[in-house]
Amino acid sequence: MFAVIRTGGKQYRVTPNAVLKVEKLAGEAGATITFTDVLAYGDDAGTTIGAPLVPGASVTATVVAQDRLDTVIIFKKRRRQNSRRRNGHRQHVTVLRVAGINGAGAATSAPEAGAPAAN
Repeated sequence: MFAVIRTGGKQYRVTPNAVLKVEKLAGEAGATITFTDVLAYGDDAGTTIGAPLVPGASVTATVVAQDRLDTVIIFKKRRRQNSRRRNGHRQHVTVLRVAGINGAGAATSAPEAGAPAAN
């Protein structure tokens, strides 16, 4: 089972219990966020592509932490001009764990971390 969601101007393919880093969202650690911009949804029955969104589909996620990415160095040099500039930037991100995917009528949640998978 998977879903493609849109947040922060980007698209992410998520599965239950997946951890992902997205553009900073409001919320403390432990808060629940629901994404309703689901562009595609897939399970054993098949794949549903939205036009542009899948109606009734949503993805719930739990905020793990508010974090910052590694430093990106911006270095500008104009040759033979004795001109150099060096700047750095650390992007703020929100670390999420996908709790469940609710596709058009069917809801699925992630298994608990310590629980064995049912076959």
